[in-house]
Order: sequence, then structure tokens, then C-alpha cells
Amino acid sequence: MLLRQLRLVPVGSAAPAGLVDLRIVGDRVAEVAPSLNRLPGEDELDAAGRWLIPGLWDQHTHLGQWSRQGTRLDLAGTTSRAEALARVRAGLGAPGEVLVGGGFRPSAWAEPPSTSALDEASGARPVVLVSGDAHSGWLNAAALRRFGLAPRDGLLREAEWFDLLPAVLAAEDAQVGPSAYATAMRSAAARGVVGIVDYEFEPGFVRWPARYRQVGVGLRVRTSTYPVDLDQAIAAGLKTGDVIDGEPLLTMGALKIISDGSLNTQTAHCRQPYADGGHGVQNVPGPELARLLGRADQAGLRVALHAIGDAAVQIALDAFAATGAGGSIEHAQLAGPEQVAELARLGLVASVQPAHLLDDRGVTEVIWDEQRAGRSFPLRELAQAGVELALGSDAPVAPLDPWLAMAAGVHRGEPGDAPWHPEHALTPAQVLASSTDGRGTPSAGAPADLVLLDADPLADGDSATIAQRLRSMPVAATIVAGQVVHQAW
Repeated sequence: MLLRQLRLVPVGSAAPAGLVDLRIVGDRVAEVAPSLNRLPGEDELDAAGRWLIPGLWDQHTHLGQWSRQGTRLDLAGTTSRAEALARVRAGLGAPGEVLVGGGFRPSAWAEPPSTSALDEASGARPVVLVSGDAHSGWLNAAALRRFGLAPRDGLLREAEWFDLLPAVLAAEDAQVGPSAYATAMRSAAARGVVGIVDYEFEPGFVRWPARYRQVGVGLRVRTSTYPVDLDQAIAAGLKTGDVIDGEPLLTMGALKIISDGSLNTQTAHCRQPYADGGHGVQNVPGPELARLLGRADQAGLRVALHAIGDAAVQIALDAFAATGAGGSIEHAQLAGPEQVAELARLGLVASVQPAHLLDDRGVTEVIWDEQRAGRSFPLRELAQAGVELALGSDAPVAPLDPWLAMAAGVHRGEPGDAPWHPEHALTPAQVLASSTDGRGTPSAGAPADLVLLDADPLADGDSATIAQRLRSMPVAATIVAGQVVHQAW
């Protein structure tokens, strides 16, 4: 394929000035030059002066749950328990055995979620509501019985909730089917996404081969394992980067470990206490973390270690240091200066989700305090320390949209908002480079994972202007391994 008359955007390295042509042979870029002759039988695409960047990645998703967003009852933006329950009543007519909803954030509600209140609204139909940060679930009594859980009158949190999630997802799968994945992946391709890192609560290395063929959307998928399935992954001989089941775009990723909780459930493990005197939840103690990291490293698996609170970040860093394992700190939402320096020293990746701050900024100073708010999402400090940043969404916690993540990293606020702690903001060049899986300006020999844009993503402006431009960035075409998976003209 010959792409004519395009502008290369400098991503991590210089780009030639003016218009160039680019040739793709197979799944690689073969040539870049001011002018190239079309070869016999070669497909040609006139870029007409559009801007070319490497393909974008979302480095942290729960793709099954994100794919079901269109079929789940939407509770996002509810400001009270009563409002959430009203939506449940209205949604009971939707088909299916189990009604699943998501997106509620109860940290600022006057009345907490309760099983008894949900029972009054829902009756005998099983109802499972997933919190906006995905670290808790609100079930009615019928759902507790349906999934074999003991009665209670409150939320399921952290480990107990994560243990239940695979059964909830299986129930949804029976109701929705694989078409939801195809819709979600086509939507991602339309936003310039060429690759997705999936941390769904399942043995992805087992489930994805058949699913990939059923879905039929040619994006790259990097799947994962959780500790419960680690033995099976090791027995299968899978190492990070291995192709799975002969599907060249489907590869093995990391061992995913959720070491602590989250801000909105007040379970992120912090050095300083919450208002109730607690310090959050450490789901996996330090010695067990070190054991898991050592085992994964010996088996050739990298580790993606969820740590949001600064106490959890420190325990995670200690485990990486003790074992020499490689991988990432997922979220790194609250980190002190010494922890940022240790991340750099250990060569770990900070896998961060800037769009989370759009939801969290309003509650951070209430749940934590001003001092910790000033240390939240320290993206610029991480970059300046030499830590590699990898941007993602944590979909469904935030939309699977790399342009939204980039906009939040630059402006740190919604349109019309003043930036929240702008000292931690990134530049457009930094957010773009952190969204391409480490790939720089397209050149000969690079993978042919490419995106054509109708506007320059590095155009000048103040942070608000840049963020608005990024949020609405028009994607003209997305190419994965030399194949066009999206074209808008």
C-alpha cells in the first residue's frame, strides 16, 4: 500500500518537514520519502496532506465490561441513592435474567447504598450494580441468592467483589454475546486505537483465541492473567509477548495484581488515615506480592501491579526491588517524591489513566486532604524523573478514548474548568508519545500500525484550547499491521 502526501508528526523523534509518501509492505513500513512511485498492483491512498502518527494504544482496559456499557443500566452522574434507585425502577423492563448496571459513585451521597433499599426498588429480579471505580458492587437480595452469597445490607468491596465478578460477567455473556466486543473494538478503531491491553477478570489467554476469531475486528489485543490462573498460564508456557494460538495480533501480556483499593471506595491504601481513621485496604500483603512477582519473573511474565494509595505504592516498589521483576505500577495515583525516584531507578512503567482525575478531583480533597490532592496524578513529575508513562482508560471506569486521556493529561479539567494542579500537567508531545506503546515517528522497518488525522495533534494553544482540540480529534483512517480497519473518507 502506498500512502501519498502526508505529514509525519514528530513522536519522540524528529520528522521530515513537508509532505512525504510512505509505503507499506506486509505488516511493516518499507519506505518513507518525499516522493515514491506506485508499484504495479499496489493499492494507493491519497492522504491529501493529513497528519500521520503511530497507532494509539489503551494500556489498561476491562474490555468485557466496557463492551457491555451499551447494555448495562447507566447510573453515571447519579447524585443520590434515591436517584440511582429511580433509574433501577425504570430499567427493570429491560430483557434478561440479571439486570446489571454501572457507574454510580456513592462517596458524596447522603444515604449509603443498602441491600434493603435496592430490594424495595427492584423486587424479585436479580440486580447487580457496579460502582464507577469498579471496586465495589451493590446487589439486591435476589442477586445475592443467585450468586450464592450470604445476606448482607451493604456493598461488596475489593477481594470479595472481584471474586464474584467472573460469575457476573458470565451471566452477562449469556445475555449479550460476542457482538458487543465487535462494536466496542470498531469504535476504538475509529478513535485511532490499534491495540488494547485487556485486564478483564478472566483467564484471558484461554478466552481470547475463540473470541478473537468470533469478533473479527483486527486490532491488537494483549491479554493477561490474574494470580488465580497463574499456574495455568505458566503450565501453558506463555511468556509476555508470546503469540497466542497462532493469532499474530493476539499476544500474552502481564500478570495483573490488584494490591489495594480505590479512592472513591476509600480503600486505596494510604500512609495518612481517612476521616474514619482507617488507612484503606491492602488486598495482597507485601510477602505475598514478592512471592507472586518472583514466580512471574521466573516464568517470563511481566507484572502489572495496581497500586493507588502511597502506602500501596511503597509496598509494590519494595516487592519489585526485592525480586528484580519487570513491569508497571498501574494507576500510581498518589506517590511521593521518593517513590517517583524509585520508579525511575527500577525502570518500571507508570501506567496511568489521566481521565480518572476528571471524576476524582471533586472528591479527592474531601476524602483525602489538600496535601494529598496536591500529590495526586503527578504526571509531569513522573515524566521529568525519566519514568516511562503509558496512558490508558481503565474502561469502563473512563471511556476507551485515548484522546480524552490525552486531553485530561494536558488540561487536568473538563472544558470550562480551571486546570486542577496544573503543575502536574503534561505537554501535547508527552501525552501523544505516552499513547503509542513506545513507538516513535513512523519510519522504515516500523510496524505498519498507523493513524491518519485531519488535524495536527501538536498544534499550539493554551491548555484548554489544546484539550478541546484533542477531545474532538478527527481520525481519518486507522491501519493495523498494514490493513485498514477504519476509514472515514
